Amino acid sequence: MAIERRSRVVWEGDLLKGNGNIEFQSSGLHSTPVTWASRTEDPNGKTSPEELMAAAHAACFSMALSATLARSKHPPKSLDVSAKCTLDKKDEGFRITDMHLTPLVGEVDGMSEDEFIKAANEAKEGCPVSNALKNNVNIHLDARLK
Repeated sequence: MAIERRSRVVWEGDLLKGNGNIEFQSSGLHSTPVTWASRTEDPNGKTSPEELMAAAHAACFSMALSATLARSKHPPKSLDVSAKCTLDKKDEGFRITDMHLTPLVGEVDGMSEDEFIKAANEAKEGCPVSNALKNNVNIHLDARLK
């Protein structure tokens, strides 16, 4: 069964001076503004596609890691996953080049650091967002126990 989620953006004006409004149609969450400047300069209270990708990747990876740890009989009490998405100007134009995932776990009973790193790598391979980015974006993983 395929699951779909929907968002919509209404953009007004040109790229540099214009602005858009992102609507999260599936969840009904509040809308949020987006501009070119929020991608390439100070976000100033607005978001960017890269911030949204980082959020999606952190959320998806935390779910995959939680499931992987539970399957290995080490369910986490808490996970803290950060993601950083890099937009870089190349000869051919702007490109998303890297995604850095930094999963930390607050408490996992009876698990070594090496076991946690192995589980994090397994979760990265099973994460749907990681798989969508694979072969297009460099995904870096810096997994460690707190």
